Amino acid sequence: MAYHKVNADQRTQGHSQYLDNDDLQATTLELEWDMEKELEEPGFDHFRLDGTVDHHSGNPQNTNIDLEPIQPSASPKGRFQRLQEDPDYVSHYTRPAPKSNRCNFCRIFKLFCTVLTLFIFGILLGYYAHKKCPPSPTPSEPSDPHFYHEILKEIKAENIQQIFRDLIQLPRKEEDTDIAMKLLVQWTSCGLEDVQLVNYSVLLDLPGSSSNTVTLKNSGECFYPSGQKCYRETKKLHSQDLLYSYAAYSAKGTLEAEVIDVQYGTVEDLVLIQVMTNVTNKIALLKLGQSPLLYKLSLLEEAGFGGVLLYVDPCDLPKTQNLSDKAFMVSLNNGGDPSTPGYPSIDGNYRQNRSNLTSLLVQPISALLIKRLVSLPEDRSKSDGCIPLKLPVTEKRIISLNVQTVPTYKTISNVIGYLKGSTFPVSLPTPAGDWQEKLLLLPIRYSAVWVTAIPQVLLLQPAASGGFCACSDRYVVVGSHHNSVYGYSGQEWASSTAVITAFIQALMLKVERGWRPDRTIVFCSWGGTSFGNIGSYEWAEDLKKVLQRNVVAYVSLHNPVRGNSSLHPVASPSLQQLATESQSLTCLGKMKCPGSNVSSVQMQGDSDYFINHLGVPTVQFSYEDIKTLQSPSFLFEALFPAHNTVTEELDPLFNLHETIAKLTGEVTLQIASEPVLPFNALDIALEVQNRLKGDQLDIRQLLAMASRLRDSAELFQSDEMRPANDPKERAPIRVRMLNDVLQGLEQNFLVQQAPPGFYRNILFRLDEKMSQFSVLIEALEHCKLHQSNETLQAALSKVLNSINSAQVYFKAGLDVFETAFAGKK
Repeated sequence: MAYHKVNADQRTQGHSQYLDNDDLQATTLELEWDMEKELEEPGFDHFRLDGTVDHHSGNPQNTNIDLEPIQPSASPKGRFQRLQEDPDYVSHYTRPAPKSNRCNFCRIFKLFCTVLTLFIFGILLGYYAHKKCPPSPTPSEPSDPHFYHEILKEIKAENIQQIFRDLIQLPRKEEDTDIAMKLLVQWTSCGLEDVQLVNYSVLLDLPGSSSNTVTLKNSGECFYPSGQKCYRETKKLHSQDLLYSYAAYSAKGTLEAEVIDVQYGTVEDLVLIQVMTNVTNKIALLKLGQSPLLYKLSLLEEAGFGGVLLYVDPCDLPKTQNLSDKAFMVSLNNGGDPSTPGYPSIDGNYRQNRSNLTSLLVQPISALLIKRLVSLPEDRSKSDGCIPLKLPVTEKRIISLNVQTVPTYKTISNVIGYLKGSTFPVSLPTPAGDWQEKLLLLPIRYSAVWVTAIPQVLLLQPAASGGFCACSDRYVVVGSHHNSVYGYSGQEWASSTAVITAFIQALMLKVERGWRPDRTIVFCSWGGTSFGNIGSYEWAEDLKKVLQRNVVAYVSLHNPVRGNSSLHPVASPSLQQLATESQSLTCLGKMKCPGSNVSSVQMQGDSDYFINHLGVPTVQFSYEDIKTLQSPSFLFEALFPAHNTVTEELDPLFNLHETIAKLTGEVTLQIASEPVLPFNALDIALEVQNRLKGDQLDIRQLLAMASRLRDSAELFQSDEMRPANDPKERAPIRVRMLNDVLQGLEQNFLVQQAPPGFYRNILFRLDEKMSQFSVLIEALEHCKLHQSNETLQAALSKVLNSINSAQVYFKAGLDVFETAFAGKK
């Protein structure tokens, strides 16, 4: 991995001034102090990670939050007085007993001078500490929605359109790093601080020198994936489109076998087919949609199939999209660099040989090729609707499938820029290696409960009120992506990048006038998204410990305009209320904005790692076609070649882009600037109860646990969140403690393992049509296939443990507040 910075500081290459890795080796110093005297010092809730560290291979290990109550120390001694209690502490100087009144006078005079000196030193220390330590949070103008509108009014449709047109003028064949470098220059020119280019060498599965083919055994006719016949002229005219119609990380080789229609590849489809025929080493004809592709491929692989022809039924697409003669690309990568699963692709880490992520030969093809394979008429529309594609049962088709790809190591680049928060501390003056004795790995204790998730690098600074303040920061990550595979979803990246760039420009205009958000906003443009969100995975794996502790939310801008008929907001349960309120404020007077329901469903894009591995609350706004929302889910997994005018046809005046930019900006500013994180804890408990509705399972124990979770959430909301949101009752330590509880809440719902393609965060459903927990629905389907309830019992245990973990988490949070503020109520 290599970092290229715009600013010319001389820090060690490869690390951010604001984010750093977790493996700093320093001495752990156990400190005990009284909550009321020490933790309420101004600026306690602001500390900063800095320095330079070495990377380690392997998976970073999580350190769980220990919520077991611990009795507070009863010792009245100060923190530094304990040094004299050390058994190795020996005084080598003994004072003789006083022998005269003159000696007594001398002692008193010396004591007076000492006290006076310490008093003057304390005044100077407090003065300089007051300048360096962040002030305690106080209500400020960013809490006023009108203040946000002053920033957002600078986002204009014509500006986004100009940025978009500049981006699409870039050559289509430019490398990922070239696009990223130009984007870095653009963000730097906007005034964004410390913009970096973060490179990773990763394993990509690219097409070979010739296109994959499908050949009919009976007639000998050869076809390309698009349905065109294998003529040399065709190959020359459409070489790139033909080459990039493939499945990345598929198995390679040639397979001659019978084609069996499995429709959408559901469990019911497979049970029916296996009763009718032997499917071993056969080629499945599979429709994309209804459930994740990786899950369906795992079922086909388990059933014994040898290959898959994958297509999108034209009846599942909006009428405005005529893609029947278009093949497409899919990635079979679940996330990150396949050669370094679970750990970052940095120099020195072990590279595994994982170019094939499945044993199946997978080839995407067009609907036109399906019709030619079975001799169906190309126009199958009828007056009352579309006729779904289906192979005749009586016909037996044998084909030869040839799939060839080339695994290659390539450099992908992320562009990372920082808007530093106002509570960010003073940077360390020297590299971490020179400050080993001054950096402390401190577990932070709130009275009776230890609540540190990972060792934090703290710099103790003198506080104005005496003692020391511990400075830190929290991050709001805003993510888009740049560039795509040749021509595939070719303008989605430009649309996404134009929106995030316009938002940066509007923010920096306010920053130039002296304003900053409380929390740092990290702007990210990811590379390698088309191959399985590789850029975001590698960056997050590289900084996992820091991100686990410091990231409070992820705001996604992946493909913001996919249609023009309906706004489609998706958010974690804790952010649904904020997303709804933002619509009412930003979309006032717009025809297509109000009334959109916010849901928690699986989404496409680089939010994947933040949701499923970090448990970070996430929100995303996009425009869709109503037909797309009503169609089978997961059609977005297909990347079709896009012509150059598709985005401007959907939004010719870029008004939809402006709306998305303002909605995204509204949510980002509130999360970054509000003293109390705008998360709704009770909504999580309500979402859990709604997921348990239905009569398919005997879930009385789950319902009882969910009821206790709701009771704890209601008590937490009324007793702790209400006072913290009232400026008259707000105390800095209460705000900090409350935010720490809210930040880690969704991590309780991460299960260890989930079916392929399913979210590990069980708060997210597969799609809008599914109301129950996805892992329970899949387990029920699995029982039909294997006539066993073992998987179901395991899924029930996962859900039960998640609900119980959240309930215990709430209860522990309430205990912390009760203990900490028992004497102040």
